[in-house]
Amino acid sequence: MKNKRTQSGFTLIELMIVVAIIGVLASLALPAYSNYTKKAKFAEVVSAGSAVKSSIDVCYQTKGALGSCDEFSELSIAALSVTGGANVASVTIDTTTAGKIEVTGATTVDSATYTLTPTAANGTLTWGAVCSNTAFC
Repeated sequence: MKNKRTQSGFTLIELMIVVAIIGVLASLALPAYSNYTKKAKFAEVVSAGSAVKSSIDVCYQTKGALGSCDEFSELSIAALSVTGGANVASVTIDTTTAGKIEVTGATTVDSATYTLTPTAANGTLTWGAVCSNTAFC
């Protein structure tokens, strides 16, 4: 009678190959995941800018002049009410460029800025948006 030896389990080399494949996949996925989470957090920065943008739109329609809508006191909102998020460092309205909004993100989004610039024409405002980090926008 012959004794049959059956192989059970995996060899060491097969296990090492599987571990190497998992390592390569993880090294590719982690940077993409990190960028994705920062991009999701940056949505809070965009949202803070949109809140001020809406207030400027209403003020412009009411007062008819963009220069009358370039301070938080003229918008009937407090600057603190739009910067309450954990990912928003500050929201400012530039008085030299009437109505220009600059939202600065916290360090959680690499302190990236989101700038909204209005252009008044024919009684309506057109907004241009620029991000300092193009990966977020």
